[in-house]
Amino acid sequence: MLQPGQTAPAFSLPDADMQSISLSEYKGKKHVVLYFYPRDGTPGCTMQAVDFSDHEDQFNKHNCVILGVSRDDCLTHASFRDKQGVSIGLLSDLDGEVCRLYGVLQQKEAEGVMRECLVRSTFVIDKKGVIRHAEYGVNPRGHAAEVFELVRKLKG
Repeated sequence: MLQPGQTAPAFSLPDADMQSISLSEYKGKKHVVLYFYPRDGTPGCTMQAVDFSDHEDQFNKHNCVILGVSRDDCLTHASFRDKQGVSIGLLSDLDGEVCRLYGVLQQKEAEGVMRECLVRSTFVIDKKGVIRHAEYGVNPRGHAAEVFELVRKLKG
């Protein structure tokens, strides 16, 4: 598990429009809220994505971009974005490589079979690329407002 004060692991992933987005693009320019969620279209994931989208302007005013990551493919992200009116960036991590870097995958047993499951998690990364907040096992209800309060306290 990552901790505040550590450098955020670098990554580059495709978004819903199949454009490559890299964490390094924001270094020195914007803070980043990077959140990991299990699947597009599920109730909790929809609530979280819509809530972040509804408050995106507030985050922008504090020089912050919001990026959501799941293991869904780009086409699933595009369909979810369009159906739900999601405006934040949705990134596809099909092989789970970035999920592993951020420690958000756990082994769970279901019906006698071990499966890799994504734990809903959020990271606030400052302009220098340093993790300022790391939370695993996030409750999606009201989470955008909680994260906004953390972002609001960042300098610059």
